[in-house]
Amino acid sequence: MSDYDALTRQTVDLLRDLIRNACVNDGTPDSGGEIRSVRTLEGFFAGSGLDLEVVEPHPGRASLIARVRGTDPTAPTLALVGHLDVVPVDEDGWTRDPFAAEIVDGEIWGRGALDMLYLTASYAVVTRAIATGSFRPRGDLVFAAVADEEDGSRLGVEWLTDNRLDLIDADYVLTESGGAMVGPRPLISTAVGEKGIAGRRLVVRGTPGHGSAPWGARNAAVIAADAVTRLARYRAPVQITPDWRRYVHALELEPALAERLLDRHRIDGALNELGSLAGFAHASTHTTISPNIVRAGVKDNVIPALATITLDIRVLPDLAATDVDAYLREALGDLADDVEIEGDEFAAATRSAVDTPLFHSLGKAVRRAYPDADLLPVLSVGGSDARFYRRRGIPAYGFALLSRHWDYGTFRQLFHGNDERIDIGSIALTVAALDTVVHDFLD
Repeated sequence: MSDYDALTRQTVDLLRDLIRNACVNDGTPDSGGEIRSVRTLEGFFAGSGLDLEVVEPHPGRASLIARVRGTDPTAPTLALVGHLDVVPVDEDGWTRDPFAAEIVDGEIWGRGALDMLYLTASYAVVTRAIATGSFRPRGDLVFAAVADEEDGSRLGVEWLTDNRLDLIDADYVLTESGGAMVGPRPLISTAVGEKGIAGRRLVVRGTPGHGSAPWGARNAAVIAADAVTRLARYRAPVQITPDWRRYVHALELEPALAERLLDRHRIDGALNELGSLAGFAHASTHTTISPNIVRAGVKDNVIPALATITLDIRVLPDLAATDVDAYLREALGDLADDVEIEGDEFAAATRSAVDTPLFHSLGKAVRRAYPDADLLPVLSVGGSDARFYRRRGIPAYGFALLSRHWDYGTFRQLFHGNDERIDIGSIALTVAALDTVVHDFLD
C-alpha cells in the first residue's frame, strides 16, 4: 500500500517548484524555457535509478522522458504525458503573485497550477514511487514532461512523434483534462476526445492616408473591427453530439431546460440558464470562431492600410476544412470580398473508445474514492497532446480526480484565467487515483 500522504506532500512541493520556474510560452520559439523545469525534474528523480532522456529541439525548449521497464515485453505500455509550459498572465488581473506558488486556505495559487502542472507533478511522483518501490509492473510505465503544448506542441509531442517516437510511444495514455464532478450523482468528467483545430488569419487591405482627414477613408482597422464584430456574433450550426447528450443527462436538470438544451433550434436561447457552464455548453455544441489577435496601424496619424485578425477555430466532429471556410464567408457576409482568408490548417476532432482495460481501471480508481461515482466521457473543447496518440489509434484519456470543492464550470473558467489555483485535497485525490490506476493496469 502506498503512503498517499507522503505522495501528496511530494506532489505539492514539486508543483510549487514548477510554478516558480515560470515557463511562460507566448508562442515565440525563444519563450517557454522549459529547460528550467527539466532541471527541477532531474533533481527530483536523482537516486531513483531511472535513466532520463532530455531532448531540446530549440535552445531552452526541452522535454524529459523516463521509462520504468516492465517484466513482460508483451504487456501493454502506459504513458503519463504532462506539459511544462504555461500561458502568459495579465498580472493586474491577479489577486496574488502568479508565480509565487503561495498556499492560501489549502489552495496552491499560480499560473499552471491547474493547467496542468499539478498533473505533471503527480505523474512524476507516481513514476518515482513505482521506480523505487517493490511493485514490478508487467508493462512499461512512461513519464513524459514535455514542452510547447500551449502553442501547438511543435517543439514538444509533435516533434517527439516525428523524430523520437521511441521515447514516448505507448499503448495507452493519460494526460489532461478531467476530474471535475458533474451532476448530483456525481459523475467524474473524463476527456475521451477533443475538438479539432482550424487556425486561420484574415487580412484586410485598406488605403493609407492622413489621420487628420478620416472621412471617406478606406481604413483597414475600421473594416477589421466590423469583421471582428460579425465573427463574434456568428453562430455556427448546432451539433448535438452523443457526448453532449450524456452530459445534459448527467446534470439532471429540470426536464424542460434539458429538452431545450438537446434541441438544436432552441439551445442557444437556453445557454445562459446554465450559469458558469454556458461557455462550455456553447463550445460543446458549436464550431467556435474566436478572433484573438487583431493588429492594425503603424503610427497614430496614419490611416492603416493593413489589418490582420488571427482566429482560434475549434471544430466539432464530422466537419471538414471546407465547412470552416464556408462558415467564415457566411459570418463576414458582404465583407467577404474585402477580407482575404489565409491558412489551410485543419486537424479533425479526435476520440478514443471507452471499452478498454485502461478506462475500466480509471473507473475502479474513481469508485475507490467516491463509491457512488462513475466516469462521464466528455469531448474536450480545448486541445491537448492526446490528439497525437489518438490519430495513431492509441487510446488517450484526460483523467484526474478533483474534490467536491470544484464544479465543472469553475474548473473550466480557471484554465488560462486569472487567479488560477488548485486545492491540496484535489492533489491528494489525484495522486492516489493515479497510483491506483498504475498498479491496477500494469499488474
